[in-house]
Amino acid sequence: MSQTKEGTLLWEPNEKWKQKSNIYNYMNWLKQHKNLHFTEYHSLWKWSVDEIEPFWQSIWEYFDIQSKQPYKTVLTSHKMPGARWFPEATINYTQHIFRNRDNNKPAIIHASEIRETSEITWEQLYQETAAFQQTLKQLGVKKGDRVVAYVSNVYESIVAFLATASLGAIWSSASPEFGTQSVIDRFKQIEPKVMVTVDGYRFGGKDFDRITVIENIQAELPTLEATVVVPYLNENPDCDRLKNVTLWSDATASTEQLNLTFNHVPFNDPLWVLFSSGTTGKPKPIVQSQGGILLEHLKALTFHADLNEDDRFFWFTTTGWMMWNFLVGGLLTGSTIILYDGNPGFPDKKMLWKFAEQTKMTVFGTSASFITGCMKDDIKPKDEFDLKYLKNISSTGSPLPPEGFLWCYENVKKDLWIASASGGTDVCTAFILGSPILPVYAGELQCRGLGAKIESFNDNAQPEIEKVGELVLTEPFPSMPIYFWNDDDGSRLHESYFDDFPGVWRHGDYLKVTDRHTCVIYGRSDATINRGGVRIGTSEIYSAVDQVKQVSDSLIVDIPGSNGDSFVPLFVVMKDDEKLSDEIQKKIKKQIRDHCSPRHVPTAIYQVTDIPKTLNGKKLEIPIKKILMGKSVDKVVNKGSLGNPESLDYFVKFTNEQLKSEV
Repeated sequence: MSQTKEGTLLWEPNEKWKQKSNIYNYMNWLKQHKNLHFTEYHSLWKWSVDEIEPFWQSIWEYFDIQSKQPYKTVLTSHKMPGARWFPEATINYTQHIFRNRDNNKPAIIHASEIRETSEITWEQLYQETAAFQQTLKQLGVKKGDRVVAYVSNVYESIVAFLATASLGAIWSSASPEFGTQSVIDRFKQIEPKVMVTVDGYRFGGKDFDRITVIENIQAELPTLEATVVVPYLNENPDCDRLKNVTLWSDATASTEQLNLTFNHVPFNDPLWVLFSSGTTGKPKPIVQSQGGILLEHLKALTFHADLNEDDRFFWFTTTGWMMWNFLVGGLLTGSTIILYDGNPGFPDKKMLWKFAEQTKMTVFGTSASFITGCMKDDIKPKDEFDLKYLKNISSTGSPLPPEGFLWCYENVKKDLWIASASGGTDVCTAFILGSPILPVYAGELQCRGLGAKIESFNDNAQPEIEKVGELVLTEPFPSMPIYFWNDDDGSRLHESYFDDFPGVWRHGDYLKVTDRHTCVIYGRSDATINRGGVRIGTSEIYSAVDQVKQVSDSLIVDIPGSNGDSFVPLFVVMKDDEKLSDEIQKKIKKQIRDHCSPRHVPTAIYQVTDIPKTLNGKKLEIPIKKILMGKSVDKVVNKGSLGNPESLDYFVKFTNEQLKSEV
């Protein structure tokens, strides 16, 4: 595997590619309709953030947003939090999904470890959504009621969501991998009326029955009046122990053609409740609006993902991650969206590449860890699979290192647009992401998103270029939370984003904006490694360690000492049956010394069997740091949000038995 430096130019779009892009079409539209002339991305971005009201007004017009009531105001104020968008407008998200449906094309292609690959037509999606809407009405679901889903990433989940949103009801979903208490901690906060659930699921070739879990969840949700069960693991699930059950087939049965009705709700009414990962305490219930999500997803997916009706848009996700919600938004563009449920590495990491060939995928959305995993396993998709339709690989979840970019070009396809993205559940989109009209540089995110006034702040709240600082948003943004559920005075929302820089959103990532206007994310700012006053993001350390082929994963934390120094342990998972020898330790330290700096070489390196991660695959840097500083596990980690809670045992034992002698 070749190595490459951050900032190395790897790909440039040709003129034909640029002119076919949606963003090029938008710039032409601005020229014709607004007498605004832009020939390149940065000047367009600068206008979009300096003139945010004309920009978002242009998005409304360009996408012909349907509102029963005309709007008078684009934005009530620029104050954060508290700014409100298009307050007079009344809209419906689901209406915009179906308004341009092409019944000759598939809306959804789906497969799983249980189900063979199959297609759902736009007509089938419409009819099942209309039928499920009727069921929800019969169950008494109205505007503002909550419908929760404990479901796999299957097409039924999308039907249920679209029907919920069509009524102006509020959606929230969790993946069936979540533990019982983790689901209860989420759903109990929002007091649902109806729950949709699968009976079980298959992951990595193993079956997991969930009937007992569902029974326990029902017992803890006193407001729940009905449960709709999707027979997924078994054709005839044993639902006798469950209360008020309707089977999916009955909930979507219809002997006639049905018409969906759309309840137009105020622009700032809730669409869904997303939950933070819940690694510490109860997950935060983040509420986003019908209108804010509609505008942002149309913008991001059309201009930044460059989706159109000929695209086949895939992202590997579960229903417990905001990328599921983002993937559903692909339907707004007329694209076919592609779902997969199961283990992406089963039976091996070639599976998703085979799936890409089979489905004629054009956009392959994944995580940085999946790409680096393929790189470490020396997989070469271009040698085994026909990926002629693939035009874009997008990644998120953690920073994609420069070597990950290069691996894609060397092993997937030379003529490929790689887009690394960074955002979060908080806004259900990416702040920093791709653009089809910009070049790709190794390790760099192509651009700040249109309408997102992102800056890198120093400690004096001043924006800087070519220096690492706090990622902040200095102007309102439509998909920001309208509130947190049960946060009546807004204190929890304010504490989460606005305490550090009054009136400015602090996101919690370390960011560098380059003089080319590209961006580099260096990991969570509160997980930074600070040696002798020089701060470095954890992603830089991981990028260096990834070059040591015997290491499959790693985690590093910085534990401050009483004398102003710090203890910086690096924990590594070895590949196969490798042992952490002195020779491998020397390789790791040399990589960090050369790739980062001599002062960021870890104090000590330890071999572990697993790195604690959330169900979405994010490393638990901050909770592990707190555990190593003596905090109780129960106070810093919600075990139900972890994919591998047993991995915490090592760190507790390490803290109690070994750490005191090391520090």
